[in-house]
Amino acid sequence: MSTNPPTNGQAQPLKGKDFATDQDVRWCPGCGDYSILKQVQSVFAELGLNRDNVAVISGIGCSSRFPYYMETYGMHSIHGRAPAFATGLKLANKDLDVWVVTGDGDGFSIGGNHMLHVLRRNINVKILVFNNQIYGLTKGQYSPTSELMKRTKSTPMGSIDYPVNPCAFALGTSAGFVARSLDRDPKHLKEILHRCHQHTGTTFLEIYQNCNIFNDGAFFPFTEKESKQDKCLFLEHGQPLVFGNENEKGIRLESMKPQIVDLREGKYTKDDLWVHDESDIFKATLLSHFFEDPNEEGALPRPFGVIYASERPTYENMLEAQIAEATTKEADLDALIAGPTTWEIK
Repeated sequence: MSTNPPTNGQAQPLKGKDFATDQDVRWCPGCGDYSILKQVQSVFAELGLNRDNVAVISGIGCSSRFPYYMETYGMHSIHGRAPAFATGLKLANKDLDVWVVTGDGDGFSIGGNHMLHVLRRNINVKILVFNNQIYGLTKGQYSPTSELMKRTKSTPMGSIDYPVNPCAFALGTSAGFVARSLDRDPKHLKEILHRCHQHTGTTFLEIYQNCNIFNDGAFFPFTEKESKQDKCLFLEHGQPLVFGNENEKGIRLESMKPQIVDLREGKYTKDDLWVHDESDIFKATLLSHFFEDPNEEGALPRPFGVIYASERPTYENMLEAQIAEATTKEADLDALIAGPTTWEIK
């Protein structure tokens, strides 16, 4: 782990407070954003990032106030367009460490198209999606990730839209790194933030974030002590899928269908279970669809951790190589305009 000195020339390692600005943090008391902010600042310090080489780009929403509170470069941009701004920034200076902060409304409603393209292009930017399943900034309308029949100010009889599944969406766009964590599990969140930084290419991290004003408790099955172990499936590469208070339950595949088994019954052991492989896109796709109502009897546990990770060439590196190749060739404007396809008329 790097401990580069801060940019003011002091010799001591950076601390989380070195990435905190003098701005008053203006989120509602108790908002999950506070926890995420603290973990991001802490991880940036642990990584020894040079504050002069980091940019945090956001769109519009509660989460999008993030750049104000990070002692780095940053921009509070246009609703849903943070991925576009981040793409341009990264292509202009590929050595910048660029992080995108967005929410479920900003990222999957007006910004859904931009999210799709930044993920498929594999720009080396880190995307943090704060998902609270509600529009918090505009006071409580249902969002693209709100559950079916969600009653809000804009859907008094219940939403009839099926919710977006963010991780499945990301995998469907050919994203190279897809993960999920929680605001109320700071240790896990820090681990996954470190993994995001280690990955070369676009990283997509969905963070379950509690909006205690307009959607309090949306993720309590996954965060509260009495239910967390039974509802959460914490993924570890190379390890079997186990969960429960004493890891007494597991997931096995039967004809490519996930099945919950009780290891205490003696019929199955850990050797019979599904072993997590971050590089397996087919199993990752199955995992992303562990998306049932956690309160339903027999529901599969929700996966947390790195669901999929596979590196491939980044867009900016391929673009740089293409420009280098073009500049070594002798210019022939006529040939360029004519293109590779010609017809001979007789």
